[in-house]
Amino acid sequence: MTATVGVVQFPGSNCEHDAVEALRSLGAEARLLWHGDATVDGVDAVIVPGGFAHGDYLRPGAIARFSPVMDAVAAFAGAGGPVVGICNGFQVLTEAGLLPGALHKNEGLRFLCTTVELRVESTRSVLTGAASVGDVLRVPINHFEGAFTCDDETLARLEAKDQIVLRYVDNPNGSRADIAAVSNEAGNVVGLMPHPERAVSELLGSVDGIPLLRSIIGRASAPVA
Repeated sequence: MTATVGVVQFPGSNCEHDAVEALRSLGAEARLLWHGDATVDGVDAVIVPGGFAHGDYLRPGAIARFSPVMDAVAAFAGAGGPVVGICNGFQVLTEAGLLPGALHKNEGLRFLCTTVELRVESTRSVLTGAASVGDVLRVPINHFEGAFTCDDETLARLEAKDQIVLRYVDNPNGSRADIAAVSNEAGNVVGLMPHPERAVSELLGSVDGIPLLRSIIGRASAPVA
């Protein structure tokens, strides 16, 4: 069965077409989901892409989390559906309460556009099932408010429940505990700041985003337990 992945499009999204093309290049069906629609019917996985949803007014993701589609995304996730938020999508998922923690301004108040090395910490999530623990992946970042933060109790819980999915090898932004990606406790919802959809071709500088996207596609192709 060919997996169908829905990519949410908000006013201000700017990576939705990149995600669609990357998914299609790996053999998945992919289509856009309009933020004003109250359904994600017909998809096997959802990606909330990067960009500046609603202009990032108030703070990133704070308005987007009230879009009608997010109720449908939450219901889909609650039923075990795979959901991945990339960059701004990570911010949206934390604002919506689908992931723990929050994202704040980078250390030094610097916008970062570079390629970083990520270490796979867990393969339990929908993002890393096709990877191995300890793998180091080169993937681009492109953000100003990308530093993950949480309180001590939440960090301890993330460690204990194997919810830290990726860590930066060399922390670029001051993210707590070098965290680049986290999951919910079930592992079916993941947020990451780096952009795997921009690392699917040597022409783009790296193919290390492929195992991450293949993980999403693979989980989307599998029946929900």
